[in-house]
Amino acid sequence: MLNFSKTKILSIYLILIIVGLFSVFNFLHLDKSFLNKRINLGLDLQGGSYLLLEVNSTSLEKKRLQSKVVPLKKKLRDSSIKYNNFVVTDDNIKFTLNIDDINKFEIFFKNRNNNDVNNYLDKFNSFELDHKIINNQINIYLSKYGIINLRSAAVDQSIEIVRRRIDEIGTKEPSILKRGNNRILVELPGVKNPERIKELLGRTAELSFRLVTNESNEYGSEKFILSDTQEEISVSKRIILSGENLIDAQPKYDNLNNEPIVAFSLDRLGSQRFGKATSQNIGKRLAIILDNEAISAPVIRDSITGGNGTISGSFTFQTATDLSLLLRSGALPTPLIIVEERTVGPDLGKDSIEAGVVSLITGFILVIIFMIIKYKFFGIIANFSLISNLIMLVGILTILEATLTLPGIAGIILTVGMAVDANVLIFERIKEELKKESSNIQAFDQGFKKSIATILDANITTLIASVILFIFGSGPIKGFAVTLSIGLVTTLFSAYFISRHLTSIVVFKNKENKISI
Repeated sequence: MLNFSKTKILSIYLILIIVGLFSVFNFLHLDKSFLNKRINLGLDLQGGSYLLLEVNSTSLEKKRLQSKVVPLKKKLRDSSIKYNNFVVTDDNIKFTLNIDDINKFEIFFKNRNNNDVNNYLDKFNSFELDHKIINNQINIYLSKYGIINLRSAAVDQSIEIVRRRIDEIGTKEPSILKRGNNRILVELPGVKNPERIKELLGRTAELSFRLVTNESNEYGSEKFILSDTQEEISVSKRIILSGENLIDAQPKYDNLNNEPIVAFSLDRLGSQRFGKATSQNIGKRLAIILDNEAISAPVIRDSITGGNGTISGSFTFQTATDLSLLLRSGALPTPLIIVEERTVGPDLGKDSIEAGVVSLITGFILVIIFMIIKYKFFGIIANFSLISNLIMLVGILTILEATLTLPGIAGIILTVGMAVDANVLIFERIKEELKKESSNIQAFDQGFKKSIATILDANITTLIASVILFIFGSGPIKGFAVTLSIGLVTTLFSAYFISRHLTSIVVFKNKENKISI
């Protein structure tokens, strides 16, 4: 047990040196990307912005219900069901049927297989839509589980788009989490002015291209005021192209007018639609609508078949950059409302770091003094093992580029206590063996063998608890769990390999002399 081969010794200290080098990289500025790793500070340590967003799904529920109108009418016609007084409101669809047709309607409406009108939600064992029948009038509305499914999908999609937008800005280590049924928590360490972030996250970025028309048509029309010229225009409700067909958008300068514009590229389907629409409407104006606001309405001079185009509209380069970012990241399914906002100053984070460092140093010094007084020379070995443990812990956190929070610092301090506990168990067990064994080698060998089971039990049970914290916790709790878990692994390594090897050197040199601890 106390014997170490040269290969094992080399491996132990090579791991210590390599991992230890990464901990040093936190204080250096290296150009090489592989070596340029460091621990990131969380919101509570370096300051930043905290935003709590709420997904407003009211408009989404309205759109979802309205999207059922066309397939519902088609299904009624295909089933030879005559209907009257068809009315669509914000929260229901109403129409009347003959008594003979009500049963036919209920058969297709509650059909679980290939139902284009009323989707069956397997995970809820329920239909998306529900209905009531009062005096031959059918009242269709979203069911309870249909609303839950719609809201859940909207939150999940919003989280993904929020993450894309924040990543495009280049924010380091953002935390984006789901809170409850319809809220999203966004933590942005290092962001001191959240105004631009709020503006980007608050915009739906729903883009559409529609023709300007002065005539009434089957699709209907609506009035808009152009943002650049304040001209009132009438725009068809028919959408020629939407933002879903965009594959890229970049800010550029128009050399002719010397103003910022947004250049966009379309996918194959979008290119075909845009080419067909512009070919058939040369001389007409094409309105560009973003979030229910008309940005511009240029005249179509020629067919645009290459799948590329530009958007102009009195942009500054910053607004053109932000619009490009919004278009690239995609449209939010529904508006986001900021319900809570906090800004943490860097001074508070600095005070937290200083308090954490003072606590760590104080505890570390007290532990070192205690171990030297209690175990003398072997206490020095335990202290070296403890220092190695901390170096490896910081090194692994650096390799992972983990985010360190105030609870994370608490996890490091707790690791110091856990590491000392392992050495105390080992040395106390060796003391008992020295009373029974005449051979120093045999006593130390048995001491390590018999204490390792207890050390493993204590650390593994704590590791299980920290893994559970990581799975079910969030934010700072996850940071504490990660730091504690890594600390437990490095504690076992330092106690079982480093401390044992250094102890074996002392024992073999003094195998003929009586050793006391």
